[in-house]
Amino acid sequence: MNTAQMTPVEHLRSLLGKFDTAMLVTQTSFGEMRARPMAVAKVDDDCRVWFLSSLGSGKVEEIDGEAQVNVVCQRAHELYVSLSGKASVTQNHAKIDELWNDSYKVWFPSGKQDPDIALISVQPEEGEYWDHEGFNKIKYLFEAARALAKGERPEVKEGEQHGKVAL
Repeated sequence: MNTAQMTPVEHLRSLLGKFDTAMLVTQTSFGEMRARPMAVAKVDDDCRVWFLSSLGSGKVEEIDGEAQVNVVCQRAHELYVSLSGKASVTQNHAKIDELWNDSYKVWFPSGKQDPDIALISVQPEEGEYWDHEGFNKIKYLFEAARALAKGERPEVKEGEQHGKVAL
């Protein structure tokens, strides 16, 4: 299905599926913003993003204090996604079992039965993307060159190259 046939949520979901890591941004009890790279365990159809974490980590403590977070994804100079939403922490063993893969043994040597393992779920409320991959990149470069020649700002095609999605 091409992007013209997708709903905005489906388009955002397809873009999120291209990332295996993301920056999870939380807020400390002092109001400071903290970001750290996280392996993306799964992206649901509704764009909910799942991460595995240590229950005793600072990010879990920060989420307990302030659930509003941001998830930021970037690939080269072509694709960017930002999600704003609410995070929650769970130790649901069935979900851990579903999302587990052996690469997580780096952080959890005892495996998926590790008592310190937790899931962070981010249910986004809004997403935004900048898509300059493939043909969108060619369109953007053409538009940027045209704008530069005219002394204007480039026009970005809403829905294709850029979009905001309420979730």
